[in-house]
Amino acid sequence: MHQLQGKLCFLLVFVILHAENGNSFETIHFKSKTAINVQTSAAYDVILRILPPNTAAQFKVSVNPDIGPSHLTTYKFSSDGKIVYITGTSGVAVVWGFHHYLKHYCNCHISWQGSQLDLPSPLPVVSPEVLITSLNQVRYYQNVCTVSYSFVFWNWTRWEQHIDWMALNGINLPLAFTAQESIWQRVYLKMGLTQQDLDEHFAGPAFLAWSRMGNINAWGGPLSSHWHTFQLDLQHRILKRMRSLGMMPVLPTFAGHIPNAITRLFPNASVTRLRNWGHFSDPYCCTYLLDSQDPLFKQIGTAFIKEMIEEYNGTDHVYNGDLFNEMTPSSSDPDYLSAASRGVYDTIAAADSGGVWLMQAWLFTKGTFWTHEAIKAFLGGVPKGKLILLDLQAESQPVYNRTSSFFGQPFIWSMLHNFGGNHGMYGMLDAVNQGPFDAMKYKDSSMIGTGLSPEGIDQNYIIYDFMSDLMWRNKSVDIQKWIKNYSLRRYGSESASQALLLLARSVYNCTDAHEDHCAAIVVKRPTKDMSYQIWYNESDVVASWKAFLKAVDKVKISRLFRYDIVDVTRQVLQDVAYHVYTNIMNGYKTNNYTAVDTYGDMLLELLLDMDRILSSHEDWLLGKWLVAAKLLATNAEEQKLYEFNARNQITLWGPNGEILDYGNKQWGGLLKSYYYDRWKLYIDTLLNCVVTKHKFNQTVFNEQSLMLGQAWTKDTTIYPVIPTGDTIEISRQLYSKYETSFKEINRKIRKQHERKQ
Repeated sequence: MHQLQGKLCFLLVFVILHAENGNSFETIHFKSKTAINVQTSAAYDVILRILPPNTAAQFKVSVNPDIGPSHLTTYKFSSDGKIVYITGTSGVAVVWGFHHYLKHYCNCHISWQGSQLDLPSPLPVVSPEVLITSLNQVRYYQNVCTVSYSFVFWNWTRWEQHIDWMALNGINLPLAFTAQESIWQRVYLKMGLTQQDLDEHFAGPAFLAWSRMGNINAWGGPLSSHWHTFQLDLQHRILKRMRSLGMMPVLPTFAGHIPNAITRLFPNASVTRLRNWGHFSDPYCCTYLLDSQDPLFKQIGTAFIKEMIEEYNGTDHVYNGDLFNEMTPSSSDPDYLSAASRGVYDTIAAADSGGVWLMQAWLFTKGTFWTHEAIKAFLGGVPKGKLILLDLQAESQPVYNRTSSFFGQPFIWSMLHNFGGNHGMYGMLDAVNQGPFDAMKYKDSSMIGTGLSPEGIDQNYIIYDFMSDLMWRNKSVDIQKWIKNYSLRRYGSESASQALLLLARSVYNCTDAHEDHCAAIVVKRPTKDMSYQIWYNESDVVASWKAFLKAVDKVKISRLFRYDIVDVTRQVLQDVAYHVYTNIMNGYKTNNYTAVDTYGDMLLELLLDMDRILSSHEDWLLGKWLVAAKLLATNAEEQKLYEFNARNQITLWGPNGEILDYGNKQWGGLLKSYYYDRWKLYIDTLLNCVVTKHKFNQTVFNEQSLMLGQAWTKDTTIYPVIPTGDTIEISRQLYSKYETSFKEINRKIRKQHERKQ
């Protein structure tokens, strides 16, 4: 391993600012002062965690900030067949170069669900040397919700694996939101608040994201002293590892959301009470918002940042905080909006003179409040270059192109893709393939990078691998060719590429820009008029399933291949369920007891079949989510609370189903219990209505299903963490079982198409 000693690597963020005349540019440098030898060692340690020691020894790495433009990330590599030499401008750049070599020269694959690391021997020769410079100055990662929907119950082992994944994909600007409640607790206790005041403010572990954004108070809490201690230790490890690789962790900042008890200590503070969010009521709403122009705002905000600086041995100068997230400001006056944003930035600058504010532009996509003038006023309250906008869902709802590139403030083009960690197959390959490059070419573009910002991970990995692979490129790719290479990398064979190509032109080629918050009827509370948007040709997905099964004899049956077999099986059955549901409702509308009974039984059986295929793979099990939650507990009381948090988030999302089914999951054990029982209640209710000639009462049913859900969230039944059954064999059986349904569905679709014509 080559090491350069005694030199600091200066890196990130290089924000391009338009000067007054709009023609020249100024560059502001924020420097990560992590020694080169530390970054080199950290990069090689990633390789050691991925490859066996004897294989890792064939890679020689070094960090050299001078191999490319000072404001961009560069890596280069070459190989003589025995040794692979990799040099990068940072530790992240080195690991990114290592991953590039594995993917595009060794046909290997590293994903959230596992790896395919069958390296050829000898290693492929690369000559002449490959040199890559990314046009993206930063590669951002995470959504403020990811920490709750996916990371909430992680320990250090899981975090270490994921930080490795970030480095492998060139991420250099990740959120680092862990343990902020521990810091807030210190700040507020010093100000005179009591522990009870904070217990009535902080939400429980699975709901912290929305407590931080001022959406809710206390739901799922309180947080224990052990939680604070554990999370603070975890944050120290996370920051140390990110920094050692040359990443710039983004820490939180104060956005004005305060404990209600602040008004007791400071009765003259300028506060407003935010509106009800997500149908929550007291005591879980409504958070107080402190006016950013009140002197108390700067007092609290600077105290928070200074406490982090002391605890974490400094910060990396980028801070995330979101004002008015899914909340309407109290005034549309331009002066008010400018003052609101200026107050947040001034607070950051008071504690850290080099500080930059990063905020999600999500608020600008919702409602009618944020007009062109309102956005301009809000963004204009912060000096140019001191505010970075995250264009959160740029693949379908870009904001940069209707705000003159955020009026010159730097922005990151980001792919949101997922809501709530749902499992439906979905993607916008064409839009993602073109969008970042269009944004770069946009007139007077202030784009500084790209990002991944899913609300939840562990789904649709192909979309994230595709987006990550674009981050080092300077133009769009041939999608079909990329898909074939993806198949080769993921399965070690192109034999399954036809299955993936069918998905790429159907579920992964959404072109109507709709948000795929999974609305599959199996995971939604039943009503009489449920809709389910299918933007793709269902026959393509069925054909993909068949193609996967045909490829079984030609690929190495790996964990990854089995995962994808489960996924496509689940997706087809999800679609079939909707057609069965329509038959149930047609039977109800015509008072046909036999039809409701027959199709009702079919739907319940289908739910059990879905549960069976899901239960055959370790990554599709409810039990793993619940066990991860309980393992963080130190006593029975904590274990009960953490399990309740885990159960409630994926089902009721609130005490009374306030955000019902938003975080829905299709996991083995969950369909067989929670969803099955709810659908059985619905079908039994419909049958009774047909017999008694009574009209179905949705309100009464909602109350009954809520009681079922509340009982389930408080239950402590243990669910398996070890899969059962053979995935391939179960999938084959289900394909044969439902083959007739596919033909019937195709017939219905053809009839609908003929009627439209």
